[in-house]
Amino acid sequence: MNSKLRFLLASLVLSMLTFMVLFSCKKDPYAIGIDLLPPSDTLKVKTTDTCTVIAHTERVDSISTSNCSALSLGSISDPVFGNSTVSLYTQFQPSSSSVDFGTAPAVDSLILMLYYSGHYGDTLTQQRIRVFELAEDLHLDSGYYSNRQMQVYPNLLADMSFKPRPTDSVKVGSTMYSAHIRINLSKLNSYLANKLLYGPASVYLTSAMFNTFMKGLYIETQPVNNGGALLNFDISQSLSKMMLFFHNQTTDSLSYSFLLNTGCARYLHIDHNNYFNAEQGFKQQILNRDTLLGQNLLYLEGLGGTRIKFRMPYIMNLAKNQKIAINDALLLFENPSTDTTLKPPPNLILIRDSSGLVGSVIDELEGLNYFGGMYNSTNRTYYFRLTRHIQKLITGYYSINRELYIQVNDPLSNIIYPNRVTINGYKPAIPGAASSRFRLQITYTLLN
Repeated sequence: MNSKLRFLLASLVLSMLTFMVLFSCKKDPYAIGIDLLPPSDTLKVKTTDTCTVIAHTERVDSISTSNCSALSLGSISDPVFGNSTVSLYTQFQPSSSSVDFGTAPAVDSLILMLYYSGHYGDTLTQQRIRVFELAEDLHLDSGYYSNRQMQVYPNLLADMSFKPRPTDSVKVGSTMYSAHIRINLSKLNSYLANKLLYGPASVYLTSAMFNTFMKGLYIETQPVNNGGALLNFDISQSLSKMMLFFHNQTTDSLSYSFLLNTGCARYLHIDHNNYFNAEQGFKQQILNRDTLLGQNLLYLEGLGGTRIKFRMPYIMNLAKNQKIAINDALLLFENPSTDTTLKPPPNLILIRDSSGLVGSVIDELEGLNYFGGMYNSTNRTYYFRLTRHIQKLITGYYSINRELYIQVNDPLSNIIYPNRVTINGYKPAIPGAASSRFRLQITYTLLN
């Protein structure tokens, strides 16, 4: 046998051995070492998904929307959750402290521009917005909640109907700009434009002085009857601003910018119309507080909508008359809907009640890849890992087995998700849904 053939045979044998080693080493990470134990010891590792979990949906009274990272406007009519409308309160800042509009200035137009950063829902539905000047002060260091409304002056500055175009460029004159919405605040009347043009130069010296002079705008969305979308706008883009166009005795085309940025106090007002248009099963569970309906379906909605409250009333029985160690504990739940327009939340959060205050779950300290909460779009599922939390419960570390909550929006974050999702309940009557129910799957080891 020549050397070349020997080399080929040796390479083939080495490849086969490598293949066998690699593929024989694929094991369940939670079963590592079990094959080294005596057969009697492997019988001590148990898995169950029959631990009682009781859940229902409840309303979230409101959420903080102060200084949210993205501005939102729009109305959406959801066949399950009903109608939701998002409006906006915001300040503006002068772009310079030294202002001279020249001799005999006159208004041409006042345009509010908002740079699109995304949307949720159907953009083919026509939306309608109205704009008013604020009559109350906004403060950057104050907390504003989604159910709060502020006083405005009655003078209507704009009343505009439009179909959103969140991906289409906008042509102004001969120049093309990235997708944004333009709201003419001087079409109905020139009150605000004149106020800004003829105001004392001193009010432009600082942002605080300007916001005392012109407190801000309220952009109010009118409810849609069907379809609809919630529109997001990015204030980090220079296109998001208010522009005053004017001329004076010497120059025809002049402009001055009023900035909309992170230095401006702002918040969202959210109205779910008391869920008047929601489906009947949803209303019975949310409005009539029929908690038993959580057996069939559970509902999660962003924008200060709804959350899931659940408890594990008999979890202590798992360690009754025996000592156990929790290897793994997964809370599993599934979205039965295949709707691609109203997409589920990309992430959920899980918190625990701590005497009326929000508390974190200890497993979250291990990181999101371990803890979970992310949506798996392939099989339409979520999970949360509660291994350490349940271990502390059964060993008496926690004196009270408190309720846990799953919700869309993090109360400590200024990111406001509009997404919603329905979840199979903990005892669904739907045929074939038992395997995808809201459940707790625990793997544990008997220690005695």
